[in-house]
Amino acid sequence: YNIMKKLILSLAITVCSQSIILGADRPLHDWPPADPAAVAHWQSLRFGMFIHWGPVSLTGHEISGSRGRQTPIAVYDHLYQQFNPTNFNADEWVSLAKTAGMKYIVMVCKHHDGFCLWDTKLTDYNIMKSPFHRDVVKELSDACKKQGIAFGAYYSVRDWYNTNWPATTSDAKVKREHYDMDAYEKYLLGQTAELIQNYGPLLTIWNDGCVNGDIRYGARGADTIKLVRKLQPDILINGRTGDTGDYGTPEQRIGNFQMKQPWESCMTVSAHNSWAWGGADDGVKSVTACLDMLVRCAAGDGNVLLNVGPRPDGLIDPAQANLLKQIGEWLAKNGESIYGTRGGPWKPTSEGVTTGKDYVRQRKAVLQDWKPTSEVVSTRKDKTIYVHILKWPDGAVTLPNIPAKIVSAKILGGGQADVRQTSSGIEISVAPENRDAFDTVVALSLDSPALDIPALAVESKAKESSP
Repeated sequence: YNIMKKLILSLAITVCSQSIILGADRPLHDWPPADPAAVAHWQSLRFGMFIHWGPVSLTGHEISGSRGRQTPIAVYDHLYQQFNPTNFNADEWVSLAKTAGMKYIVMVCKHHDGFCLWDTKLTDYNIMKSPFHRDVVKELSDACKKQGIAFGAYYSVRDWYNTNWPATTSDAKVKREHYDMDAYEKYLLGQTAELIQNYGPLLTIWNDGCVNGDIRYGARGADTIKLVRKLQPDILINGRTGDTGDYGTPEQRIGNFQMKQPWESCMTVSAHNSWAWGGADDGVKSVTACLDMLVRCAAGDGNVLLNVGPRPDGLIDPAQANLLKQIGEWLAKNGESIYGTRGGPWKPTSEGVTTGKDYVRQRKAVLQDWKPTSEVVSTRKDKTIYVHILKWPDGAVTLPNIPAKIVSAKILGGGQADVRQTSSGIEISVAPENRDAFDTVVALSLDSPALDIPALAVESKAKESSP
């Protein structure tokens, strides 16, 4: 049976690689485009769960990045021999994601450290060789199918453990004297095929780490894209293959407004921006900060992949779980303004855009008294615009007029909104008692499709309303 599986994987890779020279000497972007229906479906989901987990959780340090730093390489590479998360329950993880209002899960199946959380036949450095001896990816993919939630697989292009990868550390300063990138690519394609064939159909393959210091995977990424398209034509693949992909992945920041190129911000619930379990003192961001990520990404026409880092015993920490449940409570009332929507027509104001590691500092994400810095963002679908009022100015919210007639207005969750539309603009007023503490969502029903309206810039007003 195992021999037959290896033959099938080898055949899939051979078919994909016919007339392809393994290596970087080929044109970029030489691969078939994504299925537009698959892209539209993925965009409609808007909110997913990212999961970084593995033997590194035993240390409370960052996945891969702590290898050779906080944890000596010889110790790090043998953590799996102690990894026995007996409280892991895939159904509970998926149920929590659904409670949070998440529509898909992306599991980190192999990070830069090379450890595999599935029953791979291409290396012994995997979960089946641990005391746990259970196929985590299989259990999670099965639970997703059972509960009706999409499943995707993260797979790192880097692999510091594999002797055919040139580098052994994150900065690429420690390089192997002997390595074979052609052999490594065959390994990468073989494992990618395993994930799709044994755990699919998948929503996405989520590559990472295509640039490692001065080591670039480059146009080899086209081979990855061609393979996944052959094995599953409706699959999506992100832009970190080495040769781009179907969607962008701004990390720890909210992407800019963009209607043409699909994108997804990957963010952490950890108060210290840790991807893996950060220990008992790691903490979590406020629910307001996490909802802000979600609302602003949807308003910019992007998705959010919000990361949790389960504990070494297999449980998602109660602080993280409670945060997700609170997000789900807000979405239960306001979800129609997120799911299936597109960004705009009013572009998010500039104060809402943050970058890189400044996210926590600029957004005061850990503080419970955190307040947003821009007033209004918007989403839309069919003949409805959802106006998300995050901070009230003195008086009414004023927006540029649109080439459509507003026929009615309501507040999601109940309450009255007074909306006046004139040739000079749109004014929205809501009595203080009907305002939401985080986001008052006013749904404007139109006489024509909302997506026909071109994106409009909004003048920012920093003045806050009086107490």
